[in-house]
Amino acid sequence: MLMPLNPRAGIQPVAPAAPAAPAAPAAHFPPSFVWGVATSAFQIEGAATEDGKGESIWDRFCRVPGAIADHSDGDIACDHCHRLDEDLDLIAALGVDAYRFSVSWPRVQPLGQGAWNEAGLAFYERLVDGLLARGIQPYLTLNHWDLPQALQAQGGWAARATVQHFVDYALGVQRRLGDRVAAITTHNEPWVIAKLGHEDGVFAPGLRDRAMAMQVSHHLLLSHGLALQALRAAGCRARLGIVLNLAPVQPATDSPADIAQARLEDGLLLRWYLDPLFRARYPQDVLDHLGADAPRTEPGDLAAIATAMDFLGINYYSRNVVSAAGPVDVQASGLPITDMGWEVYPEGLTDLLLRLHRDYRVPPIYVTENGGAFKDQCVMEDGEARVHDPDRTEYIASHIAAVGAALGQGVPMAGYMVWSLLDNFEWASGYAKRFGIVFVDYATQRRTPKDSARWYQGFLQRQRSGAKAAVDAANR
Repeated sequence: MLMPLNPRAGIQPVAPAAPAAPAAPAAHFPPSFVWGVATSAFQIEGAATEDGKGESIWDRFCRVPGAIADHSDGDIACDHCHRLDEDLDLIAALGVDAYRFSVSWPRVQPLGQGAWNEAGLAFYERLVDGLLARGIQPYLTLNHWDLPQALQAQGGWAARATVQHFVDYALGVQRRLGDRVAAITTHNEPWVIAKLGHEDGVFAPGLRDRAMAMQVSHHLLLSHGLALQALRAAGCRARLGIVLNLAPVQPATDSPADIAQARLEDGLLLRWYLDPLFRARYPQDVLDHLGADAPRTEPGDLAAIATAMDFLGINYYSRNVVSAAGPVDVQASGLPITDMGWEVYPEGLTDLLLRLHRDYRVPPIYVTENGGAFKDQCVMEDGEARVHDPDRTEYIASHIAAVGAALGQGVPMAGYMVWSLLDNFEWASGYAKRFGIVFVDYATQRRTPKDSARWYQGFLQRQRSGAKAAVDAANR
């Protein structure tokens, strides 16, 4: 998940309200299209100090007074480590093809270097084997923000030494799990780690230094490229890629100042990551803007970053409307707003995907996260627990339609994954924001599939029936 770039304020975006798109017909998606759900380790696992797990930067950050809105932490979260089989059965019941999860680096290598933790590795082997036994493809993420605190004490992502530690970690995970996972993602949303963690200080490790943040972004990208090279040299058979949080950046008005501001913020959010990954260079206008805060690079770094990927993962939640005058009031557009204060704007996903295809000629794209936080309530009806979440159902349906629209215009779409399987620890927001299609009662850890989960299950059944009928018709 990412934090909104533009909190509510007083400037009105000019884009008019638009009706939500209807659910895409099954014919838009080929049989090979991968449908899934996603989570991350720190947000669901719990067992924070069990079985040899080391401390992560998020374990430490949660202890900082005022860092988490509800003063909570990830010590228990969804207790996933103790409820693994139950959660795997929930995933299987949805009828998805894939489950995207992350490995907690300090759970498998407590200090981020040196000794490995057998109990941690064994947990992920049980997870992967349990998915495969249920006919679900494992999509593994190596870094979803929970860097070992021991590495942070040595400089963390600001230190170039962490790049090699990450490569060694990637190889260690590959040795145990690489033969059984469908895909390996290096990093989830490096912008969040750099910007929110090292410039704004609102995410772990809670630092505020722009030059450091830009150096962190470079080291993340470099470690991605070097890890891909090392994994391929080790014979890894899984598809390899990275996941970026991206959004169209639109000016609030047609004034030259707002257009220039949108261009700059587009550079910092999108082109700063896409240009080195696909063009082996950083955007010059952003380098000029950064001046002395631009990262230090060494010969060969940009070529390594641009190592070819097998896929690109995109996390999308809303567009960004910006103004040179300050933050924009997203409510003024008249569009629905989620519990995170973000517009529901599925058209932005189609626009984003078309741009990626047009400007970068990217490899196959997965939407690796997409979903909405809404205020949910579990009620009893005829003795059965139910959660009615029509806003989330519409959100998911309209964004699937947006993916279908991009696919129909030639974008190489490979899959779509709902964020998230479970309500969970939503980083600095704590447990107040619920993104799950399965409701979690944190007091009892009881799981209740929401109406959105039932809709998604039915949609996938219809999708497969339609795909089968199309194949049968073609073979007649």
